Amino acid sequence: MCGEQSTSPVLTRAQEARRQRVLDAAMELGAEGGYDAVQMRDVAARALVALGTVYRYFSSKDRLLAAAMVCLVEQLDARFAQVPAKGSTSSQRVLDVLERALRVMARQPQLLAAGLSALTSTDPDAVSCRQQVAALIDGIIASAIGDPELPGQFERTRVIGHVWYSLLVGWASSRSDLTRIREELVAALDLLLPGDLGATSSG
Repeated sequence: MCGEQSTSPVLTRAQEARRQRVLDAAMELGAEGGYDAVQMRDVAARALVALGTVYRYFSSKDRLLAAAMVCLVEQLDARFAQVPAKGSTSSQRVLDVLERALRVMARQPQLLAAGLSALTSTDPDAVSCRQQVAALIDGIIASAIGDPELPGQFERTRVIGHVWYSLLVGWASSRSDLTRIREELVAALDLLLPGDLGATSSG
């Protein structure tokens, strides 16, 4: 179930459908107007459910938007499983998937900014979503690295994930651009993974 926590109770098919409608409505509103546009009453109206239904599945606006971010990254993970990373070295493959992920997210900048804002919330459920996002990104990077496993791969993967997430936050807050993000990704991957990216052309 998209954006669901492992500790959440099992839902019926009808409940899953209602929960997904709530998530979809929040993502639409976030894409249209950012964080401030996602009001729980508006989400309920867009999803055609009662306000109480929204709160049954999501205890707060930050929990809802954080779950939307988990959903987005889950969708990316599924897409990469269908179209694996391209490149002859681990660094080329990781750069490929992280650039593709960024391009997908950049198509909905207001939703991305809203979701990232929610992920930094102190709401316990939002914190759990942040951990889910980190684990998904770690998995995407590890899959792109491929076999055989590198010495210290867990630590390398975690650092790359932190760098990418930090660059994403900078882009969403208009402190960076896609060209600068790519340059910084290349610099980080050259340090952390085998395969020289210094001469890799953009695009």
